[in-house]
Amino acid sequence: MKPPYTITPKILQLVSSISEKVGAINSVHLNRLPTALRKRNRIKTIQSSLEIEGNTRTAEQITDLLNNKQVLAPQKDILEVQNAIKVYASLGGFDVYSVNSLCGAYGLLMKGLVNNPGKIRTTNVGILKGDELAHLSPSGGMVLSLMNNLFEYLKHDEDILLIKSCVLL
Repeated sequence: MKPPYTITPKILQLVSSISEKVGAINSVHLNRLPTALRKRNRIKTIQSSLEIEGNTRTAEQITDLLNNKQVLAPQKDILEVQNAIKVYASLGGFDVYSVNSLCGAYGLLMKGLVNNPGKIRTTNVGILKGDELAHLSPSGGMVLSLMNNLFEYLKHDEDILLIKSCVLL
C-alpha cells in the first residue's frame, strides 16, 4: 500500500537539518525541562486529554490527585484522572508498533470504567445523529485485522523508516 505522499529531497534536507539542531540541543542538555515545568506539562496534557471526553477536573484537582490528596468530585472523574496518570507514567514501557501495547495502554486508561478494558472491540458500533446513523464503524470482526495491518504498515513503511533514519543521524 503506497502512502498518499512522496518523500522529496527537500523533505529529507529539512529532516536532516532538524536532526542536526536537535543533536546540538541534546549535546548541551537543554532538552531536559526543569522538573516543575515537566510536571506542569504532564498535568495540562492529562487535563486536556480528559477534557475531550467530558471530564471537567481542573489542573489544581489533577495536581492534588497526582500528589495523592483527596478531591471532591464524581468517582468516575477521579478514576479517569488516576488512570491517565498511570498511563502517562508508563509511556516509556510501550512499544509504539505493537497492538498489544496499545491494548495495554487502553486497559490502564479504562480500568474500572468499562467492561473488558484493554480488549479489541468485537461488536459492531456506530454513531447516531438523532434517529439517523451518521457513521458506521468497521465491523467488530474486522477491527483486530485492521489494527494489525495499520501497525505493520507503520512498522515497515519505507518513507517512515527513511525519515526515522535521518532523525537518528
